[in-house]
Amino acid sequence: MKNGSARIAAAFAAALLLGVAPVVPAQTKSCSTCGVVTSIRYVEEGGKSSGLGMVAGGVVGGVIGHQFGSGRGNTVATVAGAAGGAYAGNAIEKNKNKKSYYSVAVRLDNGKTQTVTMGSAPTVKEGERVKIVDGNRLALIAK
Repeated sequence: MKNGSARIAAAFAAALLLGVAPVVPAQTKSCSTCGVVTSIRYVEEGGKSSGLGMVAGGVVGGVIGHQFGSGRGNTVATVAGAAGGAYAGNAIEKNKNKKSYYSVAVRLDNGKTQTVTMGSAPTVKEGERVKIVDGNRLALIAK
């Protein structure tokens, strides 16, 4: 840095002696939210179950199972229907609560990495220069 400052000072001095307007090196404006896209991943999180689907499925399965057989066969069908219904109801509830999104990692100019989560496919590609806007949107920076 000292060598660069000395060169600038020398250029100013020479310009003053020669009566020429000095040329100042352009200062690049830093951008704290600008960087390069390093990865784009599609993430699918399994849904969580509250137990409501299992209970509802068990009741419905038990009622349907009770319609078959008589005596001991009826009891077995009711229990099997309840178990199958509980399993199916739980699976349906988990599938209904499933979340999917895109996770975009950006290596910022300051060396840190920030991840932006998006509900739909991003319009940027890996390697492109972007600016993170409002912490959750990406804007492509022209080259």
